[in-house]
Amino acid sequence: MSKMNHYFATVARGLEEIAAQELEDLGAQSVHPDFTGVHFVGDYSLMYRVNLWARTIFRVLVTVAEFPCPDAKRLYQEVQNIPWEQYLQPHHTLAVRATGGNRQLNHTHFSALQVKNAIIDQQRRQFGERSSIDTKNPDVLLNAHIHQNRCILSLDSSGTSLHRRGYRPAMGLAPLKETLAAALLTMADWQPTMAFFDPLCGSGTLPLEASLQALNIAPGLFRKSFGFEHWLDFDAKCWEQLLQEAKNSQIAELQAPISGSDRNLDIIKQARINAEKCGVAQQVSFNQTELSQVEAPTDTGIILCNPPYGERVGNANQLGDFYKQLGDVFKQRFKGWTAFVLCGNKELAKRIGLKASRRIPVYNGSISCTLLKYELY
Repeated sequence: MSKMNHYFATVARGLEEIAAQELEDLGAQSVHPDFTGVHFVGDYSLMYRVNLWARTIFRVLVTVAEFPCPDAKRLYQEVQNIPWEQYLQPHHTLAVRATGGNRQLNHTHFSALQVKNAIIDQQRRQFGERSSIDTKNPDVLLNAHIHQNRCILSLDSSGTSLHRRGYRPAMGLAPLKETLAAALLTMADWQPTMAFFDPLCGSGTLPLEASLQALNIAPGLFRKSFGFEHWLDFDAKCWEQLLQEAKNSQIAELQAPISGSDRNLDIIKQARINAEKCGVAQQVSFNQTELSQVEAPTDTGIILCNPPYGERVGNANQLGDFYKQLGDVFKQRFKGWTAFVLCGNKELAKRIGLKASRRIPVYNGSISCTLLKYELY
């Protein structure tokens, strides 16, 4: 169990440093950030813990092998050299995902096929039977990343992306990924002792992520399963223990109020369903309120919101007036607060009409955004 492995946590572009810090806090060793990911070292119980607790990462990959692969033939041979019976038996289902590429291997689908065939041919020779392929929900999910003339093969311990917490079946129009929401809370230096408010909360992602942090609830508790639970060397006892510890370490009450509002009642109902699903419905308040009617719930606190940018929702002219109104509401009703606005449109940001004390570059998916900080005196 205590064998040390090399892991790679995949993250959204720009969140590498925040994820690295989170991994260190969880006990990871030899942590070093890379482009859209973080390398780290630890035993299996650490890997289980990271899957259960990490708030800002997508997947945890466990390195199986690294080798040169200038072309398809070499890729096939190298994969055949690996003793696959250590990782899967013919009754396990399998899926292979390839990323990256080089001059000879420039189709990810073809590269994935080479890897899959090499494994299956080995199984046929060895057992006379083979794993069947299940792209939706495989027992073993393999990742082949080709960069220049090298391939890194790894097992995906997470299964589906960890941003899918399992508490949010109800999605708004332009949903913020839970992993980005968690990272924004870190960027805003929000602490559970501070009141938190999102006046444009949609289906509730920001207030919900804040409440999970404040109540020390592991985000992985709402997921049905993880990739590693199907592995041959899965340590069920260790996993049970981690789940039990997580349940026991929850905090019963918020130290400061967390709330969200939105003008759309249907969306507020979704937010409440999501809050119910992650067990914080008694703690977080969601209200249907027009922006013009919003009031500060306490004397000080953090506002964090993600208004529409015009990319996907709303149109630019009406949005200009909306951003101006946002600035007015901040100025008039939130003295003593600090506001953070995630903005994907420089022209719209100007309409807020306040002077930003900080500008932090952030990607929301592929949209290049800025997290603007306003000190409201």
